[in-house]
Amino acid sequence: MRTFRLPDLGEGLQEAELVEWRVKAGEEVAVDQPLAAVETAKAVVEIPSPYAGRIERLFAGAGDIIRVGAPLVEFEGQAADDAGTVVGAVESGGNILREAPMALGRAGGSVRVVPAARALARKLDVDLTMVTPSGADGVITPEDVQRVARILSETEPAEPLRGPRRAMAQNMAFAQAEVAPATIMEDADVDAWEPGADATIRLIRAIAKACQVEPGLNCWFESATLSRRVIRKIDLGIAVDTPDGLFVPVLRDVGARDTADLRQGLDRMRAAIVERRIPPEELRGATITLSNFGTIGGRYAAPVVLPPTVAILGAGRIRSEVKAKDGAPVISRILPLSLTFDHRVISGGEAGRFLAAAISDLALAS
Repeated sequence: MRTFRLPDLGEGLQEAELVEWRVKAGEEVAVDQPLAAVETAKAVVEIPSPYAGRIERLFAGAGDIIRVGAPLVEFEGQAADDAGTVVGAVESGGNILREAPMALGRAGGSVRVVPAARALARKLDVDLTMVTPSGADGVITPEDVQRVARILSETEPAEPLRGPRRAMAQNMAFAQAEVAPATIMEDADVDAWEPGADATIRLIRAIAKACQVEPGLNCWFESATLSRRVIRKIDLGIAVDTPDGLFVPVLRDVGARDTADLRQGLDRMRAAIVERRIPPEELRGATITLSNFGTIGGRYAAPVVLPPTVAILGAGRIRSEVKAKDGAPVISRILPLSLTFDHRVISGGEAGRFLAAAISDLALAS
């Protein structure tokens, strides 16, 4: 037999969720014929067959989480695995097994657990990281475990995160562990904007202008070597909210495109996300990010920087506000901005100048 294993998915991804099979056992397939659709990196992609031949066995079912290197399809013929694959294991999406750690660690320190409490937690299927200790010196007791078990019994069953939400959880955990974030906030007076102005396009243009003033915010940081790569072309990641979770498609070379071209590109990306047919390559390679959360609600935020990028600009909801102008009160339209940056790479001065440049561009009428 010849076994085909889930190939490397790129971007450091280690798993995928099987959406559906495009073939069945006993079927003859050709080289490059789609075998299965999997979801990862916030996109549904097809896995092509590396061989021509008859399928002997399919190793997973729809909804299963499969590790890179795990068996995917077995073909009839001489027994030989793919070169360069890594032995893995298929994990069912509904029952992903995790071995209990020997010691319970939390941010800010470790928590001690009496043996009886640990045994009870295993029996009642309680995750000890969810338990607040009440014992002396911060020890988790059996009573603590029972309290959490009672609460969990009144909730819906645990639902493993899938697809975009699973990728979002992994990316945010990675960012939290890697980045030294700092956030500065300021308001942009956009009263000069013409009626019906495209706020997203104006924000994109402002970011491009600000990158000319402080190009260091449009860069990738290599933490292993403590080095940065300043990037001339601005490939802007744009956070898009959907019922399935957060997507961040990349709008390429925004500094060299006119307004009409940018709007056309945005519309095309949003349509592809809604249809869940956006190519994986359009979700990779951002050099800086925009989160226009004000279209939903909120004023200021501390958006998350995802490595290797070092900055993200958040835009809140536009509001009307009374301001002093030439000694008299006037009502102006105000756009709140929040710039989060990786303080390992970017100084406060650089971030401040970047934000000031963006605000200056946003203040223009057109």
